[in-house]
Amino acid sequence: MTGHTSAGQVNLRRATPWWVYVAATLLAVFALGPLLVFAFNSLKTQSDIASNPIGPPVHFEWDNFVTAWTQANMSAGLMNSLIIVSGTVAGVLVIAGSAAYAMARLGLPGTNGVMAYLLIVSSLPIQLFLVPLFFMWTRIGLYDNLFGVIIIYWALYSPFATLLIRSFMLQLPASYEEAARLDGAGELMVLVRVVLPNVWPGFLTAALVSGLAAYNEFVVVVTFIQSNDKMPVATSFFSFQQGYTTNYTLISAAGMIMLAPMLILFLLLQRRFVQGVSSQGLAGS
Repeated sequence: MTGHTSAGQVNLRRATPWWVYVAATLLAVFALGPLLVFAFNSLKTQSDIASNPIGPPVHFEWDNFVTAWTQANMSAGLMNSLIIVSGTVAGVLVIAGSAAYAMARLGLPGTNGVMAYLLIVSSLPIQLFLVPLFFMWTRIGLYDNLFGVIIIYWALYSPFATLLIRSFMLQLPASYEEAARLDGAGELMVLVRVVLPNVWPGFLTAALVSGLAAYNEFVVVVTFIQSNDKMPVATSFFSFQQGYTTNYTLISAAGMIMLAPMLILFLLLQRRFVQGVSSQGLAGS
C-alpha cells in the first residue's frame, strides 16, 4: 500500500506542468513583494527612499523602530488594540454562536428571513451609520469610550460570524445532540458539551476574522475616539504627519511593528484557520 501511494505521489508530481510552478511563484512575488518593499523602507532614511524607493537599504537604520515606537506611543496603542480585539472577539463569539445555534438547531420560524437580513446587513458599509451612531453614542456616554467601539464592532462582525458558524453547525449530525438530550442534558448543556467541542474550527475562524478586522479598522476609532491615550495602534500613523510632509520611514517602521502581532498569531494558527475556511466555508448556509 505504501509503495502504491509513493508511486502515485511521484506520478502526480511528474504530471504537474512547469507553468503551474511559474504561476505560483509569480503569485507569491505579487503577494509578498509589497510587504518586502515595506520592510526595506522601514530600514532606510528619507533620502534613501527618495533615491531608491523599492530596493534594499544600503545602511540599515534600526533606530527607525525605536523612534516610531516612542514617537507614536505604540505601547499604549497596542494595549488599547488588545482590549478592543479581545472584547470584540469575545462578544462576537457569544452573539454569533448563540444565534447560529438557534437558527441551525432550534427550528425557529422565520430563519430564512433572518438569514437574508444578515446577508444584507453584512454587506452595508459602516459609513451609512456613522452620523446617527455618533449622536446616539454622545447622548448615552459611549463616545470616546473603548467599550462603545467594541459594541459597534459586535454589530459589524456578528452577522458574518453567525453565517459562518451556522454553516459548521449544519455539518454536525443531529444524533449527537439527541443522544445528549436523552441523557437529560438541557439546551445549554448540549451547546456547551456537544456542539462547541465539535464545531470549534468555525469559532476559531470567526475569531480570527473578526479579531483581524477589529485590529485593522480605522474609520470607527477615528470617529468615536478622541483622547490620544485611548487610540489603538491603527491610528499611530497620525504621529508621523507634520504639516504637509510625511516621514515614510517611520510610517513603514510603525507598520512593521503593527503587523508583527497579527502575523505571529496567524502563523501559529494558520493550519487550523485555512482548514476551517477551506473545508466548510459557507457551504452549509
